[in-house]
Order: sequence, then C-alpha cells, then structure tokens
Amino acid sequence: MPAEWEPHSSTWLAWPHNEDTWNSIDLRQVEIIYIEIIRNLINGENINILINDEATKSKITSLFINKRINVKKIHFHIILTNDAWIRDFGPNFIVRKSSVGRQIAINRWQFNSWGQKYAWVNDNEACDKIARELNLPWFDPRIILEGGSIDVNGKGSCLTTTSCLLNNNRNNGLSKMEIEEFLSSYLGTKNIIWLDGTIEGDDTDGHIDNLARFVNPKTIVYIREEDKSDENYHRIKEIEKSLKKATDQDGKNFTLIPLPMPRAIRENNFRFPASYANFYIGNKAVLVPTFNDPKDVVAQEILQRCYPKKKIAPIDSRILVKGQGGVHCLTQQQPKNSKSKCRYY
Repeated sequence: MPAEWEPHSSTWLAWPHNEDTWNSIDLRQVEIIYIEIIRNLINGENINILINDEATKSKITSLFINKRINVKKIHFHIILTNDAWIRDFGPNFIVRKSSVGRQIAINRWQFNSWGQKYAWVNDNEACDKIARELNLPWFDPRIILEGGSIDVNGKGSCLTTTSCLLNNNRNNGLSKMEIEEFLSSYLGTKNIIWLDGTIEGDDTDGHIDNLARFVNPKTIVYIREEDKSDENYHRIKEIEKSLKKATDQDGKNFTLIPLPMPRAIRENNFRFPASYANFYIGNKAVLVPTFNDPKDVVAQEILQRCYPKKKIAPIDSRILVKGQGGVHCLTQQQPKNSKSKCRYY
C-alpha cells in the first residue's frame, strides 16, 4: 500500500445526504465544506464523487459551475451509500511493480459501521461497485477493516490501534498475530506499530487518523495534550510513550513531531472528536482541519514545515466533527498507475 503523500490520480468523495449524521445541521452547510475540499484539491488531481441519483449530479454540478470549479475534472458515480465517510468503507488501493509498469488493485475490506453502530449495508457494497466500474482486480480478505484505522509509510510500516482492530465488535476472535498476518498479506506491511487508546467522543473506537500519522517514511506527527486536567491527557500521554519506543521496518527510531490539540468542542455535555491529525495529503495541497481555535495556526505551521512545497489549505471542521468525522474521513486517495499522469478510472 503506497503512502498518502505519493502521487494520486484522484481523490474519492461520497456526497453527504444522510441527515441523521448531521443532526440539526443544514446539509447545505456541509456541502459548502465539500466545495472547499474540492476547490483546494482539483488543481492537483481529479475528483471522483459517489452520488445516489442523477438529480444529485445535476444539483451539485450547478453548484460547482456557480463556484467556478472545473467540472471536467470531476467524475460522478451513481453508487448508493449510507453515509459520507468513504475513507472507512471505500476502496483501499494497493500497487505493485511489474514488467508492464505500476499496477493498481483494490482491497475490498468488509465494513460494519464501526461495530454495527449505524446502518451500513449500502456502504459495505460500495467498494464492490467501485471496483467493477474501474475494472480493477480486487482482493477480498474477508475481515472487517476501516481505512481510518491504518496509516502506512509506504516502506513496510503501519500505524494502528488495538482498541479498534482488536475490538470484538469487528472481527470477534481474531488475535493480534492473525490481524498482523492479514495486514502483511494484503498491505505488504512488515512492521505493525500498535497504539492503545482513543480520544473522547470518537465513535470509531480509536482510529489512528485522529491520533498519529506518517508525514514521510521516517517521521510521525502525533497529537499532544498539554492540559493535565483534560480528559484526553493520560491516554494521549500513553500513546506518546509508545511512539517513542517504536521503530520502523529497519529497526530505526522515528522522528516524532507533536501536534497541539484544539480546545474541547462540546454540545449537550458531549465532546466531539476534534483533532489536527485528521488532515489529508493531496498532490498539491494538504487539507488541515481548523476549529476557530488559536492553535489552528500552530497546526498549519507544523504541517507546512512537513510539506514546504504544498499549499496548506485550512478546512473549517467544526461541523464535520459534529458528524463524528473530519476531512481525512471524507477522502480516499487513488494512486497513479504507470500509464497516466492524471486520469479517471
């Protein structure tokens, strides 16, 4: 599995439609965020969007034209979904080098909505339909795995969490060793770095993309909470301790860069899972979540140093976290193949 910063042919999105996800939030407010995501990515890559029907295609095409977004670089797929979090239910693209060049295939992991928390039948079928539309070979490991639960450096190392992958609500009975065998066989990983924990309000049981991320093969950014009275402080501290002991696929320690945590976002005594680690790395831009917080600028500056040649694009994510996700959860990268610099599949 290639790292996220490696060249993409496109980014995949699923257009938001499930009003239950966003509670009392007007979906038009969510669509504004999608437009900003696309506006910041489209100069560097194509965009593929899952929609439920032709009427949605007509509506959002008009939105794009009104916002002067190049619709020629946007490709629609009428594939039913339950929700918008394509990172978790969408295709996990993998690559291999062969005599004819770089070839792409799809891992079709099973999806059960983070342990059967919400409806998931359409989401679980979406990956099959995408693979058929793209006419790409695909593999079915027959275990449950969400895209947000893993992060790779493209060299054989993978970050994940025990609280998610070993949770009985996913693959009841599979051991850590058995999970590692699946990751090795289907992702090409040699080195699994297991972290333990989650942040308050995260209904995924601890996705790694809210906790720690590779920014290059030897460097990990991770969240750090400075306030000892914060409910996340001790669990994040344990994650930091584990990362300091971690080594890469060659037995070498990683360079570690802390990201701040935004102040708590609450509603009706519920804390939403806001995290600067939920960024997305595009070809020309890095989408960085913001929360109208003084630490927004600090997080952007840190990630700009990690990617000095890319545009840092702040994405207001206060609405997204109220839907229990973030910008990384809404996106899924498709790597380039050897035949095309930028094309649809």
